[in-house]
Amino acid sequence: MKRLYLLLAAVFVILMLLPLFLDNYALGIFIMIFYWAYVGQSWNVLTGYTGHISLGHALYIGIGAYATTYLAQTIGLTPWIGMFLGGFIAMAIALCLGFLGFRFGLRGVYFVIMTIAFAELARLAVSHIEALGSFTGIFLDFNPSFYNFQFRGNMPYYYIALGFMVASLIAVRIIEVSKVGRFIVAIREDEEAAQALGVNTFKYNMIAIAISAFMTSLAGAFYANYIFYLHPNSLFGMSLSIELILRPIVGGAWHALRAGDRFHYSDPAVGNIPGLFRKGRSGGTAPHPLRRTDDTGGSFHAQRDCCLCKRLLSPILKLADSKVRGV
Repeated sequence: MKRLYLLLAAVFVILMLLPLFLDNYALGIFIMIFYWAYVGQSWNVLTGYTGHISLGHALYIGIGAYATTYLAQTIGLTPWIGMFLGGFIAMAIALCLGFLGFRFGLRGVYFVIMTIAFAELARLAVSHIEALGSFTGIFLDFNPSFYNFQFRGNMPYYYIALGFMVASLIAVRIIEVSKVGRFIVAIREDEEAAQALGVNTFKYNMIAIAISAFMTSLAGAFYANYIFYLHPNSLFGMSLSIELILRPIVGGAWHALRAGDRFHYSDPAVGNIPGLFRKGRSGGTAPHPLRRTDDTGGSFHAQRDCCLCKRLLSPILKLADSKVRGV
């Protein structure tokens, strides 16, 4: 682990010096890399750690973008403060969503549909509010200054986006090793077993969705002051939610730092993918997250990845199967 932190520190130093050798276009590419890494990490707090799949996280990006822009244009509030107010608004809406979902036991495809519905309701509502630009959206006036969160060139945005990404890695890592992290991972592995062991699953599900919504909304504030144009279809639409989740799914959900080494090819468990799917969450030799153990071999990691992929794809597979049977 010490070597890993040293490697990350070296990479951070390289990234800090990189703008000295890149042009404006290349900086823009890195800005979007950092932006999507941050957004994916924010989504990962909910879906990757608790297992509750959200396909409506565009809702929180839109809230952060519109709240920050509205406060800046109406009362002149700096986006540096407005982004946190937007984060609290997103957190409040996420808690309402979470209460309806977790209190009444919505899981799987039903929870997915509810997250999509909330995002669609927000898109339709914003599309009919004149103060928020209605169907035409909002164009931001370009007044470059630190106070307005607007800059000439991409270098300032590069360092801000890099700071967002690094902060998300640190925050998620702190959550991961804390008591809260162990409890939300236990919920993902087996929510009923976690309840039987005394975990207040409703409480920790609400904590996870609140943190995820707050972090995601900050990305919306950054987006607004980098793109300078807001439209309800682009910020609350389903396409943004899909684009948002592709990165953590492909890169490896649920872990703050490890993405590419999720499968260990020397492990025999990887060669038995169908068997892992049949065993489910409680199969194999995987230790329960609430039990302290040093057994974190490749079999455990591979099995958890397979189970997570199965849970992510199961709503789509069920819908496809129902349509086939209907035909």
